[in-house]
Amino acid sequence: MTDRGVIFDINKYAVNDGPGIRTTIFLKGCPLDCGWCHNPESRNSSIEKSPEDRHKKLLNLPFSETRNTIGMIVSVKDVMKEIKKDTIFYEESGGGVTFSGGEPLMQPDFLLTLLRKCKELGIHTAVDTSGYASTESFKKIQEVTDLFLFDLKVIDNRDHIKFTGVPNGLIHKNLMFLSDYGKEIRIRIPLIPGVSDTEKNLNDTINFILSIKNISGIDLLPFNELIDGKYKRLEKTLEFRNLKTQTEDELSSIHKIFEECNCEVNIRG
Repeated sequence: MTDRGVIFDINKYAVNDGPGIRTTIFLKGCPLDCGWCHNPESRNSSIEKSPEDRHKKLLNLPFSETRNTIGMIVSVKDVMKEIKKDTIFYEESGGGVTFSGGEPLMQPDFLLTLLRKCKELGIHTAVDTSGYASTESFKKIQEVTDLFLFDLKVIDNRDHIKFTGVPNGLIHKNLMFLSDYGKEIRIRIPLIPGVSDTEKNLNDTINFILSIKNISGIDLLPFNELIDGKYKRLEKTLEFRNLKTQTEDELSSIHKIFEECNCEVNIRG
């Protein structure tokens, strides 16, 4: 068990990271190399120097300083202090805390400690994951995680390697494990033009989802064409440039074909 970890942001009053009003803790580091990543500052597990004159201060947290770095080392006590400030919102809205990234399971011991502390306080917990972590890590956290927000990007393994840098066999294995264990799961599908929003991938995804139990919902995540500005500010290269967000008609058509999954389907902005 560890008392310290590396985060790069905390988002309060979040409404798209699980039920109710939530606090989302962003842990640094990700094993995938997606060319469309919406949080490029999360990918490196180390604290980085920011090219910006003043990287944004983490919500004026008492343990934060304005500095030219992306990411900071924090203690469990520091994070829990901020979480506790918002318990009234969790209670009134049915919300809680979501751990995201990056891939939060790249810091499994830190994550486990935070999840346990939240459960001791009766706070609803969610983990937003790519699924690419050891099954042993999922076994450790499943008892103190109420909801898994589980990404499915590309079903074909060769395409998954091509576009994310890793195979998806382990991802599918972990999803099956959580399903067999009876955990509540929401599938999240980033709709990347020409990659994951193709007719073939969407149909393959639906067929795969239909083989999984305990899927409480599906979140369709439209491509955000505005991320190019973030990459420029961070002096990083966006591989998937000049792509356009799906039109309302396109999103409506995609939403309609997922209705056969017999669970709640939402389009998240």
